[in-house]
Amino acid sequence: MESTTDLDLALLVLRAVAGLTLAAHGWNKFFGGGRIPGTGRWFDSIGMQPGRLNAVLAASSEVGAGVLLALGLFNPFAAAGVIGVMVVAGWTVHRANGFFIIKEGWEYVAVLAVMALVSATLGPGDWSLDEALGIADDLSGWTGFWIALLLGVGGGATQMLVFFRPSKVASGD
Repeated sequence: MESTTDLDLALLVLRAVAGLTLAAHGWNKFFGGGRIPGTGRWFDSIGMQPGRLNAVLAASSEVGAGVLLALGLFNPFAAAGVIGVMVVAGWTVHRANGFFIIKEGWEYVAVLAVMALVSATLGPGDWSLDEALGIADDLSGWTGFWIALLLGVGGGATQMLVFFRPSKVASGD
C-alpha cells in the first residue's frame, strides 16, 4: 500500500485504539472483577451456554484479535475477530437497548466493528507487521473488506447459533 506518513500514522492510531481497547476488555474478563468464573456466570445469565466456555472464548478472542489488530498482523483476520465479538455482543446484550451506550445500547460495539472494518479495507499501513512481512497489499482493499466482513459476521452468527439459548434463561431451565 503506497501511503504517506500522515496516512500511516492515522492507520496506526486507528488500529491501536480499536485493538487495544478490545484487548483490555478481554484482559478484564481474565483478570478483573469476577474473572472467568464471574464472566462465565454472566454469560450464562444472558443465554450464552455454557457460560464458562463462552467467557474463555470471548476473552481469548478479544485479547488475541485486539493485539493482532494493534500490531497490524494478519490485519483483515484480526478485524474479523473484532467484528465477530462485536456481532455477538451487539445481538445478545446491546440491541434491545437502543443506540446510545449510556443506556447499554449498541453504539460502542458498532463503532469498534466499523473501525476494524475500515482498517481491514484500507490496510494496516506501512507501520505494521503485515507490511514488514510483505503481505499488506495482498490483504487490503476489497479483499480485506470481504475477509473481515464475511468471517466476522459469519463467525459471530455461528457462535450464536451454537451457543445462544436465551429461552433457557427465561424459562429457568
